[in-house]
Amino acid sequence: MRLFAAVLPPEGAVRELAREVAELKKLSGAKKLRWTNPPGWHFTLAFYGEVDDDVVPDLSARLERAAGRTGPFELALRGGGQFGHGRALWVGACGDIRTLRLLAERAEAAAMKAGVSMGEHRRYKAHLTVARSRDAVDVRPYVDSLRDFASRTWTVEGLVLVRSNLPRSGVPGEQPRYEAVARWALGGAG
Repeated sequence: MRLFAAVLPPEGAVRELAREVAELKKLSGAKKLRWTNPPGWHFTLAFYGEVDDDVVPDLSARLERAAGRTGPFELALRGGGQFGHGRALWVGACGDIRTLRLLAERAEAAAMKAGVSMGEHRRYKAHLTVARSRDAVDVRPYVDSLRDFASRTWTVEGLVLVRSNLPRSGVPGEQPRYEAVARWALGGAG
């Protein structure tokens, strides 16, 4: 199954971002982007790709330990940016980014110890993707519009293992479906 570890923003922050994205969709050229859906919004900590079913229990146990060793922390949605010359438009985060990054490192280490091939390591960049494009798109007006955006602050209290079900219908604009496989409370044992 196709898996990743994530932090999910709470409903209140999602609603605030949804209102902001509705305004972005009114900007010129917005139809060139494929906008992601609020129910799927998340901060990916570590993307695992296809994971054999027999590896999932070990990965889950290691993620549970990683969550238990990480204390709850404050986070908010803030600002925006892009990857790949407009191929991904994202909203960033502010707050305890150091702990978010630590949790991402622990989620990656859990996978490697469970035998999941992680490919090339990249420094973690906190982002929540709100739109994508197959082609390079000038998203500077969207990034500029997001500059002053900030959601309410919330306490991150959990780590989620998510299954990504890719679109299969061939219908243009169909989104992946995400389902939580497991959830663990953050513990703070250090």
